[in-house]
Amino acid sequence: MTRAACPENHTGAIEFLLLGFQLLPSLKAVLFLIFLSIYILTVAGNVLVTITVISYARLQSPMYIFLCNLSCLEICYTSSVLPTLLGGLLTNGLSISLPGCLMQFFSFCWLATSECFLITAMAYDRYVAICHPLHYRTLMGLRVCFRLTVGIWASGLSGALITIFLLCQLQFPDHNEMDAFFCDLTPLMKAACSDPSMVEMEAFVFCFLVVSLQFLLIVTSYVYIISAILKIPSSSGRHKAFSTCSAHLAVGITYFGMLTIMYMLPARGHTLNLNKAFSLLYTVGTPMLNPIVYTLRNREIRGAMENVFSQTLESLTNIRAMALIGVYCKD
Repeated sequence: MTRAACPENHTGAIEFLLLGFQLLPSLKAVLFLIFLSIYILTVAGNVLVTITVISYARLQSPMYIFLCNLSCLEICYTSSVLPTLLGGLLTNGLSISLPGCLMQFFSFCWLATSECFLITAMAYDRYVAICHPLHYRTLMGLRVCFRLTVGIWASGLSGALITIFLLCQLQFPDHNEMDAFFCDLTPLMKAACSDPSMVEMEAFVFCFLVVSLQFLLIVTSYVYIISAILKIPSSSGRHKAFSTCSAHLAVGITYFGMLTIMYMLPARGHTLNLNKAFSLLYTVGTPMLNPIVYTLRNREIRGAMENVFSQTLESLTNIRAMALIGVYCKD
């Protein structure tokens, strides 16, 4: 691919024009409504999960603390991408400065990396709960859970800092058009006028260490989990264990699979249209499905959510009644 020549002296601030879905002008209004609905549902669903876990003392266990962290992460994750996508659909391409673009990718990279480690920690939690139930409180107590949570966010931050440091070494023309709906790694490397091979190499090594090894740990955990489940004498017990773990495994396979295709294959290995399709799956689809997958298959979460709804309705009814009493007393 022929790259634009890097100017010796930049005449102004470097800006990117995110084209997004400009090739589908007749569908922009429909896409805007679809993605806006997805954004609202994603944030609302994850906020509900977070409130539910925080509100109920019987959900203060490592499994639900990890789930609460996942919901908080998904809220930030989708909020770092979808507003840009929606803004691009309202205009003929969204203009963003180089610092803003790099900051968006930094946030996205931090959150995506943290999610990889978090999903792995959740797999380990299920492994200990099913394969070593008698030692669960020792191997996965609240103190261990807290340390893992801090380590997850810190590891994601460290990885994002390395990648963004190398990206800052690249040079870009004054004005760039990127056929993407947010500042992702592949479009940024394609827009650079200097050689991005160092960034590409770091991304491959980083994804191998973070994505491939984490996925291997998850698969290994579930090999042991499935072996333990098959030894359960009760068919209802086996069904309950499979139901809980299959949801986590499905989310992990989808998320890690998309990240592997996107960042471990060379940037020239797929077109930008395919790049956008895969990006939509893990930036829009996964955050929306996670609260559904993890809550609909969990009886305790469903019961707690029903209590949240009933208490909220009761509070609203009491507030309305007090307001009516106040109006009546004034009259």
